[in-house]
Amino acid sequence: MSGYNEPDLHWIENESFRDHLSTVTQDGKRKWIFPFKPKGKWFNKRKFVAIFFYAVFFITPFIYIHGRPLLLFNFPEGKFILFGFAFWPQDFIIFGLMMLAFILFIVIFTNAFGRIFCGWICPQTIFMEMLFRRVDYIVLGNAQTQKLLSKAPWKAEKIRKYTLRYTIYFALSFIIANTFLSYIIGIEELKKIVTEPVSMHIGGLISILIFTLIFFSVYVFLREQVCTNICPYGRLQGVLLDKNSIVVAYDYQRGEPRGKFKKGDQGDVGDCIDCHQCVNVCPTGIDIRNGTQLECINCTACIDACNYIMEKVNRPKGLIRYDSENNISNKIPFSFTTKLKAYSTVLVFLIIAITALLITRKNVDGTLMRTSGMTYQEQGSDSISNLYNIKLINKTLKNDTLQVRLENLPGTVRLVGNPLIEIKPEQQVAATFFIILPKSVIKERKLKIKVGLYNKRGNVNQLSSTFLGPIKRTGN
Repeated sequence: MSGYNEPDLHWIENESFRDHLSTVTQDGKRKWIFPFKPKGKWFNKRKFVAIFFYAVFFITPFIYIHGRPLLLFNFPEGKFILFGFAFWPQDFIIFGLMMLAFILFIVIFTNAFGRIFCGWICPQTIFMEMLFRRVDYIVLGNAQTQKLLSKAPWKAEKIRKYTLRYTIYFALSFIIANTFLSYIIGIEELKKIVTEPVSMHIGGLISILIFTLIFFSVYVFLREQVCTNICPYGRLQGVLLDKNSIVVAYDYQRGEPRGKFKKGDQGDVGDCIDCHQCVNVCPTGIDIRNGTQLECINCTACIDACNYIMEKVNRPKGLIRYDSENNISNKIPFSFTTKLKAYSTVLVFLIIAITALLITRKNVDGTLMRTSGMTYQEQGSDSISNLYNIKLINKTLKNDTLQVRLENLPGTVRLVGNPLIEIKPEQQVAATFFIILPKSVIKERKLKIKVGLYNKRGNVNQLSSTFLGPIKRTGN
């Protein structure tokens, strides 16, 4: 699918690219991509971004703030830590709004700047193009050599090179898998799996092997197909982009009609000399001159290749560049459209809501429920009691001792066992207690009650439930 309308593609005689994927042949077989090794200004910038990403990815699990990891996504325990702040299932609304805000930011960013996230920041692209693809160039050779080697029979040289390649791939996948797992279970738990006897961590070892095989399979077999066929973000690009979006674009006004390079007067021929270097370096195998396509990840490899050729033939750079369709066709510069303003407004409201929820977030949270399957109990001749279960979670890094008090009605709270609830840092605890009310205050079958949780510093939270009393009977 193209980001341009039909009239804008009038120079393209063969539009068969619309009918098939760049990684699939006409007979439906896999077409392996062997892109030329990119070089140039934009590639050098991407290298610095990749180095920064590697530093963040591999160092972050070792960073702790006040005893907590900087980032942790512990799905098995329902515990998430973002920049030192812990979020539990009770904080799902906050965590959910954060994810929604992040997705909306990506929508706004894509609408304005295209799929730049995919080419510059996405871990899949960075690992594939800036790590595993580098291994291919070092071990197998340049693009032409790789292509010939892939078709060659399995003789000594090919076996040796591919064995070395897959060994390096597996080692890198193992390192990435361990790092990835540390974001789920924490670096300390990962150290135990690695250093302690295998028999003590069979599940952890299996998890490491599974993640390793997943990463290994992705970079050996799927490769660019993750970006072109699997990733849902790439599919969304078709509805997020418009003619105002800044993308990697071919200036067809300047480049068409194409013609082979000749010295002297070019006549009616455009600047594109049809050298196919932009196609040769593309990691997804597309021709950017066909217009913006879903397979384009905005990696800028084609920009560097085209600029190099333009410099060689003494023509201005920028035939392929970051630009919008509006600017190329109508010389209308980028503007903050109504759609972008609407998205941004929603994002601002989300950020305000998240900030408010974080400010009002309680250090101790929990749920209070009347014990199911039980009615009220008579306590002497003048009182009624209900039995309750309470589950609490301490979101702080300190031990706490809590007392339960009835807030909105006269009555007493009697805990089963210890009169105080001891709760450890970042732990959950359950307790059972009776609430006893005088019959004189029970005016309805169900009463709303509020229970306060207090520590030595004062009230830390308030929970609500209902109190079940006897049915009031009226006289004849």
